[in-house]
Amino acid sequence: MQNAAGKQSVSTTFHERIGHDAMPEKSNLSPVHVYNEWDPVEEIIVGAPQYAALPHNDKGFEAIQRSTKDLFQALSSGAYPQKIIEETEEDIQLFIAELQKLGIIVRRPDPIQHNDDIKTLDWAASHFFCYCPRDVLLAIGTTIIESPNVFRSRYFETFAYRNILVDYMLKGSKWISAPKPRLLDEGYNLSDPKSLALRDLEPVFDAANIIRAGRDIFYLVSDSGNEMGLLWLQSILGDDYRVHACRNLYSSMHIDSTLGLLRPGLVLINPTRVTPDNIPEPLKKWDTLVAPEMVEIKYSEMGSFSTPWLGMNLLMLSPTLAVVDKHQKPLIKLLEQQGIDVLPLLLRHGRTLGGGFHCITLDVRRRGRLENYFS
Repeated sequence: MQNAAGKQSVSTTFHERIGHDAMPEKSNLSPVHVYNEWDPVEEIIVGAPQYAALPHNDKGFEAIQRSTKDLFQALSSGAYPQKIIEETEEDIQLFIAELQKLGIIVRRPDPIQHNDDIKTLDWAASHFFCYCPRDVLLAIGTTIIESPNVFRSRYFETFAYRNILVDYMLKGSKWISAPKPRLLDEGYNLSDPKSLALRDLEPVFDAANIIRAGRDIFYLVSDSGNEMGLLWLQSILGDDYRVHACRNLYSSMHIDSTLGLLRPGLVLINPTRVTPDNIPEPLKKWDTLVAPEMVEIKYSEMGSFSTPWLGMNLLMLSPTLAVVDKHQKPLIKLLEQQGIDVLPLLLRHGRTLGGGFHCITLDVRRRGRLENYFS
């Protein structure tokens, strides 16, 4: 079918893609079907390091660096060296090969090269990367959510995942985006180092501020997730879920180097951040596994974009199998004592790029169902 201008109509193109009589599959067949951090993984998105560059003009970086000085040690803006990109992709390919041996479907983004600054009506910023899907996409139930991220440099990052998101929607998944934040200068705290980097002017959070335990969702209120973001997420998830605010736990970025949910009843904790007093109330009923001191490994001459505790940024492939940095032998031994087998792998530049095995993945489908793990 052609329109009056002789061009193929949008509707015809759409029907050709899904079939004239096709409708999205029912939700129980949705490729997005995940309720926790430990059920057996069936499909996963793995990030890509190509075109990664540290932004030179991002107000979010400025605000978080002011409040967490050790998070950006000796880093300078500009493209990452090609050697780091290539070695990271080599490590990721070995990781993917192990996932595929287990029968896990792996999806990858389409990295976008930005030769110019990205711009909105309010500001311009250089682009970051698409290495960590965990930061920009949140999968809960049969829904995948684009999060309203703290960094201006990541404003359009989910475009690299657009083909995957469209495919998931056509196959029956729900796909929504949080309201795009304006990320104005006044939304960041640039004056008081004792306060969080984000003000509560609009919902802002990285998806990596969140971990899932069935009907209970844990949300880290921090430099990368404000209170208004928590309220928005609860309003979207509705009565099927309880979103718990984790306050006074870790004030910097992301929750997955502070708490790790290993299986029902067992949580891995970072002892420098988590105490019996500040651990989220529901998790006080669970057994705690105290992470040992991390083994520090340095590969590049660049500074670090994450703390040594990235070593506990593990990925549970099932309740009895974890992907762990192979240098973290004390942690591996501790997990094995709990009956958890370990797949020891390597991300040589994980700390330089700022992402471990949990960060660089988004598990979108796990076997299992929505359950209540807390009375």
